[in-house]
This record gives sequence, structure tokens and C-alpha cells, in this order.
Amino acid sequence: SVVALLILVAVLASGLALALLPRAPVNRLCTAPNNKTGFLCDDRVTCVPASWVCDSISNCRNGEDEQEQLCGDLPHSLPGHLVFYCRSHRSWVYADQRCNGMNDCGDCSDETGSLAACPPCGQDWWSCSPVHYEFCSCIPRRLCRDGIQHCLGWSDEFLC
Repeated sequence: SVVALLILVAVLASGLALALLPRAPVNRLCTAPNNKTGFLCDDRVTCVPASWVCDSISNCRNGEDEQEQLCGDLPHSLPGHLVFYCRSHRSWVYADQRCNGMNDCGDCSDETGSLAACPPCGQDWWSCSPVHYEFCSCIPRRLCRDGIQHCLGWSDEFLC
């Protein structure tokens, strides 16, 4: 009975020691649809686009994309891979908003320059100097030849 008691104490002590060991952080980086940065849910299968995290809608089965620990002090409480800091470091956008063609930062730093490192306009975009604040260096081709000036030199109406 003494041996059994010693074994029980040893098992409890090792269980306590294992519980006190720091756990390795869970890697939540994944690739969401459209090859965008995402947040991996606890099920290790569901990948939520970065901009869906902390949006007050649970997209993960257990709601881990909306937990206070993750969303309590935005953007500081988010994993770094979910955040893109604009040229003005007071501003930030979700990482999946970088290089999406839209001026999400307000100064185009999420679309142009070395911080963003975006590829040139894709096939669904026309390269020009837009006159509208919502675009930076490309406009969607669907706006070409629509009778409205979207590019400084009117290239969207005559060349696109």
C-alpha cells in the first residue's frame, strides 16, 4: 500500500509538472480563399479570412475568432500575421486587405510602395493614376469604357 501511495504521488507530481510547463503557442496562420492570409480555427481545418476575425460574427465552430483574448486590444492582441500597419503606424488594416486594389489605409500604403510589396495590376485591373480616392494605382476593368472618368488621363475610357 505504501508503494501504491508513492506511485500515486509520483503520477500526480508529474501530471502537475506537465501542466505547469509552458505550452507552445498554436500556429494560427493559414491560407484562406483567394490565396489570402487567414486565421486557423481550433478544428485545424477551417481557415477564416483575416478580416473576418473580431468582426462580431463567429466563423469558427467554437467562436475562437471572436474571443476576448484575441479581440480585446485591437490590433495589439491579434497575431502579427493578421495585421498590416499602414505608413502612418496609427492606422492598420487586416492583412487580407493588403494588395486588394482598394485604398484601405487611406494613403495607399496598403497598395503601393515597399511596405505593401504588391504585384502589378492583375488581369482584372487597369493600371493608371485614379482620380477616385478608393483606388490607388489600378482600377477594376469593369469600370473601363463606362462613360465616367476614373483615370487622370481618361485612359480608362479610351485605351482600356
